[in-house]
Amino acid sequence: MGQANGREWRERPDGDARGEHTHGEPGFPQPRAVVQRSSVRGQVLDALRTALVSGELRPGEVYSAPVLAERFGVSATPVREAMQQLTLEGAVEVVPNRGFRVVERGARELAELAEVRALVEVPVILRLARTVSAERWAELRPLAEATVRAASSGCRATYAECDRAFHGAVLSLAGNEQLVRIAGDLHRRAQWPLVRGRVELVADAHEHTALLDALIAGDVDVVRVLVGEHFAGGG
Repeated sequence: MGQANGREWRERPDGDARGEHTHGEPGFPQPRAVVQRSSVRGQVLDALRTALVSGELRPGEVYSAPVLAERFGVSATPVREAMQQLTLEGAVEVVPNRGFRVVERGARELAELAEVRALVEVPVILRLARTVSAERWAELRPLAEATVRAASSGCRATYAECDRAFHGAVLSLAGNEQLVRIAGDLHRRAQWPLVRGRVELVADAHEHTALLDALIAGDVDVVRVLVGEHFAGGG
């Protein structure tokens, strides 16, 4: 728990539930630690995104802000604010007088997201393959290897974070902050629910290292094939 002016601090849930029912809804695992006072909304948002990727927040289920707030040891206000952000991202939808329902995504929507990501990222990667030095590409090796370790661990949330870090680092070499931001948002949307198993995640991670090898070697033809396969598989 956080500290404020030398005193223990724990923000309690709002007494006003704003009409949201708290009984009979699915359980939510107790977090490892209560979020700290600073940047409460951001911490809650990160925790909710992790819960989406890991499947702790289940598609089709409705969750009320007061119940989630109690789990995090905060007031309902930062939870509502975080959920509103997730609404803008298309992850949840408002259910009047009840809370927020996790959106159920079908194969078609996930395929469409993968297609849009490919349209954004592939041309940039191919251009970078012709212009970025082998030394710069080699600097990304730790990030690629981190995705392999995360996939091997079987932790979907950790893999999702490492996956975004690697793709973001690749695109950052283009020097376009707007590109990195937009591509990152698309990537995050495409990551939940992350239904692939450990074997699939490991295969996806090894595509990162193979792509990096081709980029270091300057083999644009191989890069073109690898990025095509990577995004076709959900990237």
